[in-house]
Parts: sequence; structure tokens; C-alpha cells
Amino acid sequence: MSDEPTAEPTAEPTADPADEPTADPSDRTLEGWIAHQRWYTAKGASPRLTTIARTDGTRLVLDDAPTGPVLYQAPVTTGEDGTLRDATTDPGWVGSLAARIDADPDSLRPIGTVTASRVLSGEQSNTSVICDTASGEQVIVKVFRVLHHGDNPDVTTQLALSAAGSARVPRVSGALRGSWPDTGRPDGTATGHLAFAQEFLPGLEDAWRVALRDARQGTSFVTGADRLGEALAEVHRTLAHALPTEPADEARRSAAVATMHARLDAAAAEAPAVAEHVDAVRAVYDRAAEAVWPDLQRIHGDLHLGQVLAAPEPRGWVFLDFEGEPLRPLTERSLPDVTLRDVAGMLRSFDYVAGALAQDAEPVDAGEWAHAARSAFVDGYQRGTGADLRAHRELLDAFELDKAVYEVVYETRNRPDWVGIPLAAVTRLVARSAA
Repeated sequence: MSDEPTAEPTAEPTADPADEPTADPSDRTLEGWIAHQRWYTAKGASPRLTTIARTDGTRLVLDDAPTGPVLYQAPVTTGEDGTLRDATTDPGWVGSLAARIDADPDSLRPIGTVTASRVLSGEQSNTSVICDTASGEQVIVKVFRVLHHGDNPDVTTQLALSAAGSARVPRVSGALRGSWPDTGRPDGTATGHLAFAQEFLPGLEDAWRVALRDARQGTSFVTGADRLGEALAEVHRTLAHALPTEPADEARRSAAVATMHARLDAAAAEAPAVAEHVDAVRAVYDRAAEAVWPDLQRIHGDLHLGQVLAAPEPRGWVFLDFEGEPLRPLTERSLPDVTLRDVAGMLRSFDYVAGALAQDAEPVDAGEWAHAARSAFVDGYQRGTGADLRAHRELLDAFELDKAVYEVVYETRNRPDWVGIPLAAVTRLVARSAA
């Protein structure tokens, strides 16, 4: 969306008492403690917990929530007053976690001895801990709170990029896997990632903030967008070599297009602004279904300007948060996909820069700025891949439309005054595709 958040911390966190859960006598029980955590998903409900595993100071607890069972990782310690405290605030526990990550066979770079640690405030779904180490380097350790069976794509994708020597992601130290009982699985056991450690890059701005400032000042972003396109092409090339690819067979194409149609149906029912364009959008999706699709591979999956950091040259753009679309099941987010989905996400993000400035108290017309940035980004990507995106125009239009339709629903729910931004993209894309 327009206020695109940075997916990972980019600056030193500051202590904020408001970020601490409110003390409560019930926090002497795990149910009372977990109900006050930001990452507890069943807000307002009373947790009904069953501990299914304990390991190295961590409890894995299953909540029989009204919205469905959820498995949480809940490392806790007991304070002198008997209340439970989050173990991620205990440097001793964090040090032992770092040692377990270092001991994993897939570890790439040792974290070493943790000399100090502090929790990043404000995160909603996971907990990130900034660690100072004896080597003088800083590492960020992400503790996953909601656990799922299977590999976390944020971990496996960045591990693959780092192992291949890519500087386009923060250097990965390693990850920690765990296992727990699961009666729903044939062997009765589930496995998944518990934590992930990588280089911490403090004080860097994300591309959203850089682009927004340049557009507001009328400064060209053509060079930055061109290099961003090249950088994304480099990431895609590396992933295609490091992880499996597969042809886009008819079954996968049909499933992808069916998902687009389903999202369009839901959007038309909720957002009247989409309804008049439904037939034209369907025509774009149908043409995409008949187009030539490139091979499928691992991609970012939820790319926008807020997912990229502006590091000093010669490093340049650094990509973050490869978890994919948050609303898609974990198993789907790990599947090979179409690289054009990432391209479309970034194109929509440039449009949102112009849209955000049009909403300012003193509006700025950045339409030409966005057009130039989009063109430069595509040029850089084409040069980096050697591909001609015009040969995949129908498919790229479909992915960009799919994203814009989602944005219309989001804005209808949250910022009705902003719905014109994605709606203008829907109108433009269907007109161009028809022409």
C-alpha cells in the first residue's frame, strides 16, 4: 500500500514503554501472558492452550482459538514477582538461541558470542532481536511466533541467495529448525523453522522513502529505478540457478488464472468501483491464460519499494522479506512462481508514490515522475535478464491488474479516499490491453 512499511528493521530501535504489554495479575499464567502479546492472533479471545513440546527454554503451545487452532512459539521466563516475561528480552536466552543456530548444519556464518541484545519494538507477527556480537558485527535474529509445518520461504530463499554469494540480501548467518507432535501428519511429527539470523543493516532508508522524497522534490528517480530493475533481475537469475525451476504447465497456468478470477469476483462483490470493469478485466485474464508463460521459479512474492533498502554503493539495492503474500498458505508461498509477479508488484509501487503525493495537504503531480520510473525499472530488468517483456505483455498486465484489484478492495476497506489510485490503474491497464 502507499505507506509501505519496511519489512525488516532499518535503524536502531528505541525503547518505548508503550510497546511493553500492560502488566496484569493474570500474567502469572501462560494464558494471561500470551493474551497480551502483539503477535497473539485471536485478539479479544481467551486463550485455551495446550503445551505440545518444550525445548531449550521454549514452549510450543497450541491454542484452540475460535478462528481455528494456532501453534505458537512462546519462550518465557519467570520474574521475581511471579509474572511471566518474554525470554527474547533475556540476553542469556538470546545467546543460547544464537549458539543453537550456529550449531545447525546449514549455518553459513557463525554469530558467535552475543554480548548484548535488544528487542525491536512495534513488530506485530514475529519478534526480532538485535544482537551485538564479540566480532563487532550486529546480527538480527527473527523469532517466528506462529509456527507451520514446512520450510519458511523467507528463510530458504535468503539462505539460497547468501549461499550463492549474492549481496542483494543481508548476509545470512543461519536458521534453527524444530519439530513437534502433529497427529494430523502420517508420521505424527511436524517440522518447521523456529528462528532466522542475518546481517543487521542499521540506518538505511528503504526505497519507498527514497522514491517518495525524490518525487516530492521533483528529482528524477530514473537512475535508481534502472538499477533497481537490474538488481531484481540479478536476484531472479541467482534464484533460478540456486533453486528448482519448472515449466508452467497447463495445470499451473489454469490454477493461477482461476485465482485471479476468484479475487476479481470477491472484489466486485465488496468494491462497487470494480464492478463496471469486471468484463474487461476478465478478458485480460483470459488472454493471459493463452499467452506463453516463462518457466516458474522461486521469487520474492510480495515485492514493493518498502521491501528494498538503499545501501551505499557499490552494494546498492538490498532486498528484504521473502515470505511471499501473507494471506497465502505457507505451502503455496514456497512453490515456484512467475517472475513477472515481482515486476508487477514494483510497477504498482511506483504508481503508489504518485498516488500518495496526490493525497498530500499540498498535492504534488508526480504522474510523469512515476511513468519515467516505471519505464526505467523495466529497462533495467530487461537488460539484466536479456528478456523482452513486450513478449509477455498480456501476462504482465494480468499480474499488475490482479494486484490493482486487490488494492481497490484494501482501499475500500481502509482508506476510501485513496481508492482512485488503484482504480485508475485498472482503467488504464484494461484500456491498454484492449488496444
